[in-house]
Amino acid sequence: MSAVCEACPELHVVHALAAEFQQMLRKKDVNTLAPWLASATASELRPLAVGFEHDRDAVLAAICFDWSNGQTEGQVNRLTLVKRTMYGRAGFELLRRRVLAA
Repeated sequence: MSAVCEACPELHVVHALAAEFQQMLRKKDVNTLAPWLASATASELRPLAVGFEHDRDAVLAAICFDWSNGQTEGQVNRLTLVKRTMYGRAGFELLRRRVLAA
């Protein structure tokens, strides 16, 4: 990885910012978010930083709290997959049976 980072300085900056963000999440340190966003905005991660700034409350909650909505998102994804495999060829009753059987 170091050879690649030496060849591409932008990648080195992005790698360092990713490592900082990982540490921020592990230590649950919300105080380092503002400086990280400033650094990320000045780098190739600008679109990500702008998105984080736009939804700052959700990012802060993700850093602070242990809970996750991953289980809910997984169920929604599963239901959407079942629904899309049917391509609108059946009514609600068949969809209900497939969801309960899956």
